[in-house]
Amino acid sequence: MSVAAELGKITLSTDAETPVDTLFALVAGDMQAVDALIHARMSSAVSLIPELSRHLIDSGGKRLRPMLTLAAAHICDYVGSHHLNLAAAVEFIHTATLLHDDVVDASALRRGKVAANVVWGNKPSILVGDFLFSRAFELMVETGDLSVLGILARASSVIAEGEVMQLRSANNLGTTEADYLAVVTAKTAALFAASAEAGGALADAPLTIVGALRDYGLNLGIAFQLTDDTLDYLGGEQQMGKAVGDDFREAKVTLPVILALQRASEPQRRFWQRVIEAGEQSDRDLDTAIQIVRETGAIGESQARARAYADSAITAASRLPSQEMTTALIDIAEFCVARAF
Repeated sequence: MSVAAELGKITLSTDAETPVDTLFALVAGDMQAVDALIHARMSSAVSLIPELSRHLIDSGGKRLRPMLTLAAAHICDYVGSHHLNLAAAVEFIHTATLLHDDVVDASALRRGKVAANVVWGNKPSILVGDFLFSRAFELMVETGDLSVLGILARASSVIAEGEVMQLRSANNLGTTEADYLAVVTAKTAALFAASAEAGGALADAPLTIVGALRDYGLNLGIAFQLTDDTLDYLGGEQQMGKAVGDDFREAKVTLPVILALQRASEPQRRFWQRVIEAGEQSDRDLDTAIQIVRETGAIGESQARARAYADSAITAASRLPSQEMTTALIDIAEFCVARAF
């Protein structure tokens, strides 16, 4: 699984300003400082490390996760500069997980570019990902705040658990919706939740506010991934930042497949067994899969599930102090699911 298709890397085919652009404008000064910090900390005497890191870090991602950290700190009236460390750490964690994820999935495309594992190979991608994880923890330690260190450390371990859980669902039509949501929560939503929560915790905000930030990030992350997985059977490559049908070709059992299988006729069930369980796919099978998920109503139901999580994110954001940044967070949740309609 890979919000457009990661809100962190939205590439919609429009020049219109999005809510993500609005949030970026609100934290622009901080983001400039975060970008400088990111580039300074990914430097190394080993030239391959910054070269490979820049390939992904400078590939046009919107950096939504670090923006959530900055926005949360501002909403909670944080005074200081350690929120910059946290935002940079969040981006390093995210980038490291993408490098690892692309190796595991043998992905050829990331954010519309050739994936790093294709350019440099699997071993360098894994090792540079490990380097970025280490840099992230250095940045966290420098804040001197054990609470935020704990938040992001737990998120890192949960993400790794999600990767392992996803391995069990590959080619496995026995994967349930609960199994799928557990993977989505771990792999994607955990870092969204921690990004927002850490900003509030750093500001020593009341627990009710920190909890609202975490709930917002968690539900946004789930809505984001559900939308992304739906777009794999619906969107265009320019929307996705990856090739359409990547999840299908990698035999991933995502929500559209789970729902389509529940409503499948016997011939359709045999189709899924061949293309997912046996991994025997022909050039026309993606078109057939798209037709089945649409005819069975799996697309509409997946969209409805994403909408419900986006609504929960909006409800959580409504518990935050009312200000322009809070409005931007609400608009981002709305925008997340609008991509798949």
